Amino acid sequence: MPARHRKVSPLKNPDRPYLALGLEGSANKLGAGIIKHAIDGSTSVLSNIRHTYITPPGEGFLPRDTAKHHRDWALKVIRDALDQAGLSMADLDCICYTKGPGMGAPLQSVALVARTLSLLYGKPLVGVNHCVGHIEMGRDITGAQNPIVLYVSGGNTQVIAYSRQCYRIFGETLDIAVGNCLDRFARVINLSNDPSPGYNIEQEAKKGKRLVPLPYTTKGMDISLSGILTSIEAYVTDKRYRSDGSDGDDIITPADLCFSLQETVYAMLVEITERAMAHVGSKEVLIVGGVGCNEQLQAMMGIMARERGGKVFTADERFCIDNGIMIAQAGLLSYRMGHHTPLAQSTCTQRFRTDEVHVAWRI
Repeated sequence: MPARHRKVSPLKNPDRPYLALGLEGSANKLGAGIIKHAIDGSTSVLSNIRHTYITPPGEGFLPRDTAKHHRDWALKVIRDALDQAGLSMADLDCICYTKGPGMGAPLQSVALVARTLSLLYGKPLVGVNHCVGHIEMGRDITGAQNPIVLYVSGGNTQVIAYSRQCYRIFGETLDIAVGNCLDRFARVINLSNDPSPGYNIEQEAKKGKRLVPLPYTTKGMDISLSGILTSIEAYVTDKRYRSDGSDGDDIITPADLCFSLQETVYAMLVEITERAMAHVGSKEVLIVGGVGCNEQLQAMMGIMARERGGKVFTADERFCIDNGIMIAQAGLLSYRMGHHTPLAQSTCTQRFRTDEVHVAWRI
């Protein structure tokens, strides 16, 4: 993987190179990545290894089984990350891990691995907010300066703007996250979970021809998705629904439903993002999180941004989907500001708000 470079600002350039290992495991992706902050202020991705727990079609991933997957694969993923970077544990300055938010059992498994490595090799720990990890990696990879952030993933949906060393949440889902909505509908129509339900919905939606009516539920800066999910699930039992490839003017297909779900939900996300842009006066949008890989969401957001004279920034699937390198980046920024997590406080939590983090490395 080619190294990525951008100035780490407004931190002062380090007096020596800094290296961090990041461990991510808040859901079904187990990731390990190593990042380097060089003396000239540039950052380099030295490795970014990931292994995904995939369940059969129609099934989600249970916390217990996901945690077992992470325990089974942790050593291999970490060894591969070190080998790809050409480093040993002794070379690292710190070990960063996802403190939350996420699923309890998988988070605990990865935190246990991080604590064990810290004790074995005498390296300081840095607990990282998963959402802030996405934002900081997105900023570094794309070069976005001070964007409105749309954070969309399996467990989170937030519109965020930075102010006074805090990522402020302007709007969010009032119930389920966008990724969770997509995943649950994929199970209803029995789509594969490989490589991900959201990706397979996106491919199916490209074949859709009919836009079926669905609730459009924005409430100020917030959105609600549970009603949309209930409504689209009802179409599966409609007498016009056909899953066998039938076609006709009165037929509703799985592709039609995938198309309709995407168009409706993404229009809602574009609307609340535009409101945040108008409020802040920003011309930049940064889309992060696993759902941020969706090309239709990127296209719809791009149309809105161009109409406002702005620009959309996105990362590819290596950095959009949950990964260890984003945890390493946010953790190393925090570590260079003098922060570390004492062993006695190296816990994890399923609920950890983006706006609870002191973003000390930004002005």
